[in-house]
Parts: sequence; C-alpha cells; structure tokens
Amino acid sequence: MAIEATSIARRPSVAREGLHRIWYRVKGSPLTLVGAAIALVVLIVIVAAPVLAPYPPDRISLSARLAAPSLQHLFGTDEVGRDLFSRVLYGARASCGIAFAIVIISTVVGSIIGCLSGVVGGIVDTAIMRLMDVFLALPALILAMALAAALGPSLFNAMLAVAVVRVPAYVRLARGQTLSLRNRTYVKASRSFGASPAYLLRWHILPNALSPIIVQATLDLGGTILTAAALSFIGLGAQPPTSEWGSMVSSGRNYFLDQWWYITFPGLAILISAMGFNLLGDGLRDMLDPRLGGR
Repeated sequence: MAIEATSIARRPSVAREGLHRIWYRVKGSPLTLVGAAIALVVLIVIVAAPVLAPYPPDRISLSARLAAPSLQHLFGTDEVGRDLFSRVLYGARASCGIAFAIVIISTVVGSIIGCLSGVVGGIVDTAIMRLMDVFLALPALILAMALAAALGPSLFNAMLAVAVVRVPAYVRLARGQTLSLRNRTYVKASRSFGASPAYLLRWHILPNALSPIIVQATLDLGGTILTAAALSFIGLGAQPPTSEWGSMVSSGRNYFLDQWWYITFPGLAILISAMGFNLLGDGLRDMLDPRLGGR
C-alpha cells in the first residue's frame, strides 16, 4: 500500500516534468512558437469571424466599389463594394476549414487502411500497395483537378478530390510504421494468444504509430490550404459568392494593376496560414522524433 501511495503521489510531478520538457523544447524554437501563434490566430478567426467582421461578407455597396484601404474598409472593397476585410475573415472558415476536413478524412482513412494492410499482409497487402502506387505515380494536383472536374465544381467536391489524393501518403506511412511494430515482442505475444488483426490494430498498432502520423498531418495542412486555394482559383472549388481565399484571388487578378489590395490581402492570408502550419508541423517533428531532439 505504501508503494502504491508513493507512486500515486509521484504522478503529478511526472506529468509536470513532461509538460516542462515540452515547454522547454517549444521555447527553444522561436519558429515553432511563431507557427503555433499563427495556428491559434487562424482558429480564433474561424470561430469568431461573425464577431470580428465589421460587415456581412456578401453585403453589396456599389457606391464604394473598388475603394482603397481606409479606416472604414481596412482591406478595401471589391468590384461590387463588398468589404474585403470581412471576406478575408470569413474566408478562413472556407479555406482553413476545408483543409482541416481534408486532413482529418485522409489521415483517418489512410491510417486505417495502411495499418490493416501491414497487419494482414499477404495478397491483401500487395493489392492495396499496388493501388496506392498507381495514385502516387500521378501528379497530385493534376489528379485532384481531374477528380474535382469529374465530380463538378463545388467546395465539397474539391474537398473530396483533395482528400482522395492525400490518402495514399498516409497509407504508406501507416503501413511502414505497422511493419516495424508488428515484430515487437508484445505484438508477437498478443498474436500467439490468438489476438485478431482488429485487436492488434486497435490496441497495439494505431496507438504506437500516431506520432509520425500526427506530424505528417500537421505538415500537410499548409499544402492542403494551397491545393484547395488552387482549385478555387481555377474555378473547381468554391463558387461565388462564397468567401474563399483562392476564389477571391481569382476574381481580383483582373484588377491587380490598379487595385493592388484586391488580391494582396487574400494572398497574404494564404501565405501566412500555410507558413504557420508548416512551421508548427516542423516543430512537432523535432519534438516527437528523439533523433532530432538535439536540434
């Protein structure tokens, strides 16, 4: 009883020590702090866009069309007088929201398929990996454009197209982790006692393969934002009058020489968001990979 009481009493200190170690590593990487701050600001904007926006995003005012940035319109207005600051704030919901949805879908589906492929092995593993090789042999953006065009131009169809394209990378990553984990002693012991592939997947493989998958998902957020914006830019993603950064840049490219603000602020939103998530993912990789702990 004394030993149990002692171990229980030590648990909070162990937890505090772990949090202190994480904070020490984050504090030692200024770029990781910048990425985390940008990601936090993006999340706040997504949640609080109706409160932060001074005007409704679709409010038309022809008398103020193509107005330059001012105290009344911080980012200026577009060709029909809509406030660009409000549209950029609401655009975070479409651009970053769809990126989160794409990464979640592709991560969950790809991780399950990859882990299952590695656990089952045999002809199932061969068939799954050859199919993934076919997807990976094609340029990702071209394949996403083809799928989005086949499904029809819309934000939801663009999300499905990009998610399908992202799945093979997670399948290969999860399978590689599974192949290294299935030879561990505890997995062999569980299999010798008659554990099913589903049990091994649920209790032994997935929990121990999460770290690299989470890092990859964080790194993919930046690229996903760019891909979704590219599809909207060419007309295969969000459709007018939806506030989405890629479609806003597409609409403003005809006014760039005289009304520079039209595409500058949505473009900066894309750049800063993608850069922030890339910096955050890079920092998480350094913290979760023991081989990079010294960096």
